[in-house]
Amino acid sequence: MLEEGRIYLGTSRNPDDSINKGEYLELKLANRHGLITGATGTGKTVSLQILAEGFSNAGVPVFCADVKGDLSGLGAEGEYKDFLESRAKTIGLNDEYEFQEFPVIFWDLFGEKGHPVRTTISEMGPLLLARLLALNATQEGVLNIAFKVADDEGLLLLDLKDLRLLLSNIADRKKELTTDYGYMSTQSIGAIQRQLLVIEMQGGENFFAEPALKIKDLMRTTRDGRGSINILAADKLMTSPLLYATFLLWLLSELFEELPEVGDLDKPKLVFFFDEAHLLFDEAPKVLVDKVEQVVKLIRSKGVSIFFVTQNPLDIPDGILSQLGNRIQHALRAFTPREQKAVRAAAETFRPNPKFDAQDVIMNLGVGEALVSTLEKKGVPSIVQRTLIRPPSSRLGVLTDNERAALMKLSPVGELYDEMVDRKSAYEILKERAVKNAELEEKRLVEEAEQKDKAKAAKLDSKRRSNKTKRKTRGRRRQSVTEAAVKSIARSVASSLGRALVRGILGSLR
Repeated sequence: MLEEGRIYLGTSRNPDDSINKGEYLELKLANRHGLITGATGTGKTVSLQILAEGFSNAGVPVFCADVKGDLSGLGAEGEYKDFLESRAKTIGLNDEYEFQEFPVIFWDLFGEKGHPVRTTISEMGPLLLARLLALNATQEGVLNIAFKVADDEGLLLLDLKDLRLLLSNIADRKKELTTDYGYMSTQSIGAIQRQLLVIEMQGGENFFAEPALKIKDLMRTTRDGRGSINILAADKLMTSPLLYATFLLWLLSELFEELPEVGDLDKPKLVFFFDEAHLLFDEAPKVLVDKVEQVVKLIRSKGVSIFFVTQNPLDIPDGILSQLGNRIQHALRAFTPREQKAVRAAAETFRPNPKFDAQDVIMNLGVGEALVSTLEKKGVPSIVQRTLIRPPSSRLGVLTDNERAALMKLSPVGELYDEMVDRKSAYEILKERAVKNAELEEKRLVEEAEQKDKAKAAKLDSKRRSNKTKRKTRGRRRQSVTEAAVKSIARSVASSLGRALVRGILGSLR
């Protein structure tokens, strides 16, 4: 039943429970994307697991988020269980059913259960960063200005401390920058700073760092030709849904920007699984939904296949849902009007099967059973079939911590990403500028103080000289007054003597 160029999903059956035929996913049409939906506990994770196994064996690398830890079992051989053997026998796979382990690479944004996943502030960009920080339009405008200033001044924005110091620098220089970049309020800058602090406390300092993840390291194959299965530990990450959604959107954007156009290949270059996909779209602004829709439409020409995994088809916007040609629909329960609407929506997206009513079947599917419709030749959807999903070859369940650690030691990327690097960037440059400016300011103040001291000393010296001159002048004036008095007295005495002499002479004459 296993065939070249196709992934075996399971075996469909007629309403009378007779076996019908095998259901396959054509590798050549896998880049038309896909959707796996169903209520909790109906088998979505197993469907994801068998798809990952099939792609890996076909030499196609896979990236998937492990929300509950279940997917780590891909790294170990399956273990005999009665219900697995029974399912294999029921669908006619028992002779070809073998247990197998797969080449897995573990990743973790927090660096705890896998190799650290990092990116830089610059690579994230202002649009996705504004989404991550939940900024309003005004604050997003200020963030865009910050990125523009960094570009114009040659400042690398690599980690959170780079951006935080840049914002502080901009706040100090906002009067100077307003003319060229526009008005920036202190309140908006402060709001961004507060949100950055929240992200930092949630572990963002580990995510925004170097070395940044290189897309090529998600697209590795082993020596025996199997594609690596990249598993992102997301159990802790799910407590920060905004960070999770932003990371996945960033990764998609990086794939779209870096990979070349390749057209339609015989098989994808990479398959990307969006588990808990509703987190990407919950309360997302229209600009971001449009961005995802654009990427989904265009990325298939880059050889990338995307599968969205969620509970309800209504979680996916219509513009994206219409791009998902390969579908696996597990059971849905319809207890509320919204759930009933979801069942109708799911049923209406399939090419009808005249042998049953898809809407009724969706509500009565058993665990490990699904409605399956994949694209056939020329991209035409197949008639929907009620299908028993095949059992996985790898382990159902989680690896132990020791098993995970052992696989990580053998990982081909450990030496590349395990050690954090902190190279010179905006933080260091702005610190150097601040130190240099402080030294210049200190020098200016010292010179200014010295000039003031010199001026003060000169003024005091001038005053002393002036006082000395004044004292000399006052001394000369006192001497002149004395001399004048003496002269006056002399003149008076001489005058009196003269008059006496005159009177004497005249008297004697008389």
